[in-house]
Amino acid sequence: MADVREGTQVFVITGFLESGKTSFIDYTIRQDYFQTEGTTVLLVCEQGEKEYDPEILKEYNTVVVNVENKEDLTLDFLRGIEFQYKPERVMIEYNPLWSVKELWERKLPRGWTIEQQVVMIDASTYDVYSKNMKSLFVEMSQRADMMVFNRATQDMPLASYRRGVKVVNPGCDVVFEREDGELIDIFESGVPYDMDADPIVIDDVDFGIFFIDLRDDPDSYIGKRVTFRGKALKSRSKDNAYFVPARQAMTCCAEDIQYIGYLCKVPEGGKWKANQWYQVTATVAMERNEAYRGQGIVFHAESMQETDPPAVELVYFS
Repeated sequence: MADVREGTQVFVITGFLESGKTSFIDYTIRQDYFQTEGTTVLLVCEQGEKEYDPEILKEYNTVVVNVENKEDLTLDFLRGIEFQYKPERVMIEYNPLWSVKELWERKLPRGWTIEQQVVMIDASTYDVYSKNMKSLFVEMSQRADMMVFNRATQDMPLASYRRGVKVVNPGCDVVFEREDGELIDIFESGVPYDMDADPIVIDDVDFGIFFIDLRDDPDSYIGKRVTFRGKALKSRSKDNAYFVPARQAMTCCAEDIQYIGYLCKVPEGGKWKANQWYQVTATVAMERNEAYRGQGIVFHAESMQETDPPAVELVYFS
């Protein structure tokens, strides 16, 4: 009988030399959630200072295959890996100078699927690399599922680092770690904006978080002024003095994209155009309205300025 296996999951871990890729992989293969009965093949495309412990690799049924040159990473080479090891899982410690975009475009053996891409960043050198190799950072960020800034400290502009990633890839999880591996919570209030500001400024990439937090904790916002960007949509209210400054959101998958937003009352004598983008500054209230069939959040706009759509129109919730 032929050997029948389910598809092979491929995990890509990339980042510049000495960014912590090897340490991350070494930690991950030891975790209970990452255990598997089959063989894990680890393709190492870049040699750093830290090396893998052969005994640990053996214990966790992991085989290392070194790839010296970008040109060696061919379909025939990968098919040879499949034939020799029949891996249940493949991890690729990838050199970003070989182009992450090309890796995603590369044809893989039948049944191999890239499940996740993790980008490791040394926070202490981020500013230098991001300024001098910006195109590579953008390329790594575009399809990343997670970006881990390690060796981070609280006095670094971590919120700015997160914002830079989210502008390129709103759905990417951004994690900050101290040198000892402890996580840093950069938002003590639980949200990535200043709740004490007047007005509270909601960046485009944070609209999804704002929408959820306002729904779950409206008392923290009632009476406060906020400013954000949204697309004007007609509400269920029969009164044309109301509209919904909304954004499209992916709630779980590409097939589940919908507009989210709350009712907004235009300034006295003001007008609005359907499908026009506005920068809205408003006071938050909780009121009865026919659009809600009861009580709900209502923004009382003091100003509405026509504006261009954001660079990335789709919002996420992380």
